[in-house]
Amino acid sequence: MRSATLPRASGRRGAFLLTLIKYAILVMVAILCLMPFVWVWSSAFKPSLEIADTPLSLPREPTLQNFANAWVQGRFAKYFTNSVIVTVPIVGFTLLLSSLAGYAFARHYFRGRQTLFYAFLLGLTLPFTSIMIPLYYTLRDTGLLGTYWAMIIPQTAIGLPFGIFIMRAFFQSLPRELEDSGRVDGCNEFGVFWRVMLPLTAPGMVTLGIFSFLGAWNSFLLPLIFMQRESLRPLVVGLMFFQSRYTRDFALIMAGATIISVPVIVVYIIFQRQFIQGLTAGAVKG
Repeated sequence: MRSATLPRASGRRGAFLLTLIKYAILVMVAILCLMPFVWVWSSAFKPSLEIADTPLSLPREPTLQNFANAWVQGRFAKYFTNSVIVTVPIVGFTLLLSSLAGYAFARHYFRGRQTLFYAFLLGLTLPFTSIMIPLYYTLRDTGLLGTYWAMIIPQTAIGLPFGIFIMRAFFQSLPRELEDSGRVDGCNEFGVFWRVMLPLTAPGMVTLGIFSFLGAWNSFLLPLIFMQRESLRPLVVGLMFFQSRYTRDFALIMAGATIISVPVIVVYIIFQRQFIQGLTAGAVKG
């Protein structure tokens, strides 16, 4: 009896040690990932001289003056408005067009369906730099260069391949009996899509919306090239102008980076449950 309990006890100790090692590694990785954020956020509350003297320490006398200077002197109030103006339509158009196209590719059979779907997926392999120059001339010839639409339309098009891929996987996972029941209840084709099928893909919509929001909110090269007017500058591009060729105001840069990160964190906190559901469901259903 004693000899039987010894291997069992040693097995429990081994499993406990293995679990302890796993959690220790996860904690170390989490600390490494959080350190840059903590450094930026703590530096945002420091004066410039304190950042230069003790860059890695917590602020001795926290101040909100950096945020006030970034918001007023750095014109972040205007840049924040510009970011919202371009991000909201990009997310809305991406969700609408991706859900419509994903539903068509998943639930309808037409000639060339697979070929057209894979043609859309080719967009995932094209880096923005490869289409940057022809896109510039296209926007210039159409009169959209230097307007909000110069970012809204290209950024929406860039996000569509991934969006169609995600939404097609979610629509394919739904049973066809739902469509039949919707038609029996008197829905037309768009009614089946809008009233029956689309609400069931809410986790996928949230996941796609967050990815689209992150891509639009953090976009740098596209607005830098296509929205050259200072009055149209979004937050990420505006942050660049806190430094010149010879000087850098680290306090304003850290405060600006903190302001930029806050909406992203808030959006994730609000939709984190649906976001995780969308990622895990997409992994299983895709």
